[in-house]
Amino acid sequence: MSSLHQRHLAVSPDWLALYYKNPVEITHGEGRHVWDADGRRYLDFFGGILTTMTAHALPEVTKAVSEQAGRIIHSSTLYLNRPMVELAERIATLSGIPDARVFFTTSGTEANDTALLLATTYRRSNQILAMRNSYHGRSFSAVSITGNSAWSPTNLSPLQTLYVHGGVRTRGPYAHLSDAEFIAGCVADLEDLLGHTREPAALIAEPIQGVGGFTSPPDGLYAAFRRVLDRHGILWISDEVQTGWGRSGEHFWGWQAHGENGPPDILTFAKGIGNGMSIGGVVARADVMNCLDANSISTFGGSPVTMAAGLANLSYLLEHDLQGNARRVGGLLIQRLRAIGAASECVREVRGRGLMIGIELVKPGTDEANPEAAAAVLEAAREGGLLIGKGGGHNTSVLRIAPPLSLTIPEAEEGAEILAEALRSVE
Repeated sequence: MSSLHQRHLAVSPDWLALYYKNPVEITHGEGRHVWDADGRRYLDFFGGILTTMTAHALPEVTKAVSEQAGRIIHSSTLYLNRPMVELAERIATLSGIPDARVFFTTSGTEANDTALLLATTYRRSNQILAMRNSYHGRSFSAVSITGNSAWSPTNLSPLQTLYVHGGVRTRGPYAHLSDAEFIAGCVADLEDLLGHTREPAALIAEPIQGVGGFTSPPDGLYAAFRRVLDRHGILWISDEVQTGWGRSGEHFWGWQAHGENGPPDILTFAKGIGNGMSIGGVVARADVMNCLDANSISTFGGSPVTMAAGLANLSYLLEHDLQGNARRVGGLLIQRLRAIGAASECVREVRGRGLMIGIELVKPGTDEANPEAAAAVLEAAREGGLLIGKGGGHNTSVLRIAPPLSLTIPEAEEGAEILAEALRSVE
C-alpha cells in the first residue's frame, strides 16, 4: 500500500470508492492518455467518469481557463457574468427546448436536484416517476430517485418515488418481447401505475443509463411515454449528464432518439461540457424555470473560469465534429468489441452507441452476472495500460467504456486489443 493510499484511508470516509487493489494516482494527461505517479502511461477509456469529453490538457480549454483566471476567478451570480450568459445562450439554442432558460450548477447531482425542485414546485406534487436501474447523483433527493441499491444508501426521502419499467432492454420481464411489444408493455405498465396513484410531478430518465451499465430502451420509448405524461400534465426530465454533447454519436442529446413528440420539459447536463471543470446545469422552458416564488442564487455555479472553459470546450467539440467522430470511431470500436465478445464465454452482451459502450460479463454457461470477472478485467486492463470503468444494476458486472470523443482509430484498436487480452486472462 502506497503512503498516499494510507493517508487517503486515514482521512476519507469508508464509503468513498477507489478503483483497483492498488489505487492509481494520476498526475497528468494529454490527449487520450494519462500518466501515474510512477511515470506509467495509460490509454484512458473512462475519461474521469465521462467527464474529459474532448481531450486531456486540450490547449484551447487550458488557454481559456488561464486567461480568465488572470482577469477574475469569481464573482457569483449576483453580478452580470458575460461568459455565463454566452454559454447559456449557446446551450439554450442547442437544447431544442422552446423559450429555454438555463441555470448553472457545479455538478450533475446539483443539476438533477434543481430539476426536482422545479418539477415538484411547478406541479405541487412530491411524487416522482423514475426508471429502474437508474442513477441521478449523490444528494439526499437524488439518491431517493436512484433505482440502483448499490448507489442509494438510504430509503429516507423528501420524495415519493415510483419506478417504471423500460430502462433495461435485455433483462427483466419484457426482455423476450420485440422492440414494439417492449414499448407497448412499458407504456401499459405506466398507464396502470398512474391509475393507482396521485398525480406525479415528473418522470426523470437517463436516455442511456450510465452507472446502470450503459443500458437503454428501444428508440421511441420516451416518446411513447410522453403521450401518456402529457395527458396527465406530468413533466419529462431528461438526465443528459452522461449522454449529452454528442457522445452517442447518432444524436447530440440522448432524448433525440425519443423526440417524436418533442423535447423534454427539463434537461439536465454536466460532466463533459466542462472537460473536467465543475459545470452542471438545467435547461427548462420559461414557465417551468420561473415557477419558484423565492429568491435563489448560485455561489459557484456559472463561475467565470468554468464558463470560459465550457465555451472553449463546446466550440472545439462543434468545430471538430466530435459527435461525428464518436459515431465513426465508436461504431468501429463496438464492432471490434462484439467480435471479441463472441469469442468469450464470459461476455453476455456488448451494447452502446458511439463512445458509450458496455460489456456485460456473466459466469460461463449461465446468464448470471459476474462482478468478480468485471473486477478482474478492470485490473488486467490496467496492467495492460488501459483505464476503463465498471457498473451495472443488481451486480457490478458491466465494463464501461467512454473515452474522450477525439479518440482515433489506432487508439480504438489498441484499447480493443488490451481488452481482448484482459478478457482472455480471466477465462
